[in-house]
Amino acid sequence: MAHQNKFVFKTKGRDTYEITDRVEQIVASSGVQTGLCNVFIHHTSASLIISENADPTVRVDLETILQRLAPDGDPEYRHNYEGDDDMSGHVRCMLTNDSITIPVTNGRPGLGSWQGVYLYEHRFGSFDRKVTVTVLG
Repeated sequence: MAHQNKFVFKTKGRDTYEITDRVEQIVASSGVQTGLCNVFIHHTSASLIISENADPTVRVDLETILQRLAPDGDPEYRHNYEGDDDMSGHVRCMLTNDSITIPVTNGRPGLGSWQGVYLYEHRFGSFDRKVTVTVLG
């Protein structure tokens, strides 16, 4: 059995946005008890991560690391058509994930106690980000 649902999430600038509830709702509505849930984002400057959902400083520290690895406005970048955060957003997406797969157990995403699913916006502007969730079981 396969079930697929799409949604749009509006971001308000560079940040992590928890979407665990949306994923949980889609898995529950699928009727799948045991299987896999794939979450895919249709963009190259926003991504998906599974991160700790108890202490937000974890995500602040992740941002600190990504700022070091993919700085905005690096003069070596050739692709800067949409601004200083354009190429760095693409690199950040490459370093994180555009797709994640989670086991489905007893009709729920099989996340750990402290795990949450996050949409990670890498650009400074507001964007409508398209996400597809596919549940197989």
